[in-house]
Amino acid sequence: MADTPVLIIAGSESDRERVAPAFKVLEDAGVGYDFVVSSAHRNAEQTAEIAKSAQSKGYKVIVAAAGLAAALPGVVAALTELPVVGLPLDVGPLRGVDALYAIAQLPPGCPVGTVGIGNAKNAAMFALRILNS
Repeated sequence: MADTPVLIIAGSESDRERVAPAFKVLEDAGVGYDFVVSSAHRNAEQTAEIAKSAQSKGYKVIVAAAGLAAALPGVVAALTELPVVGLPLDVGPLRGVDALYAIAQLPPGCPVGTVGIGNAKNAAMFALRILNS
């Protein structure tokens, strides 16, 4: 297994605190991860490069955290063969419901496993189960 088999991507630096429970789960399991900030909207080309190169860099699973329009998980899944776990974040006037729908309702051919709103811990646990399967 790669030293850092999990890549965690968030759309904004302000999401780091919301994603932090995933860091602890992975650390407690002794599983390495990298955290990067790249918005599907504001940094589209950078996000595409991250997604396209993830597998060749040794990652085995990606957790993509996003709020509001929540395009990040779907964009990442469209550009990699790796499993993607979508983490809808509790932000904005709808408190993450819009993000949940955006991630859970992706079209056929763009699979993303989705966890509950703000449930970074489950996103990391799901990533661990993927690694162990």
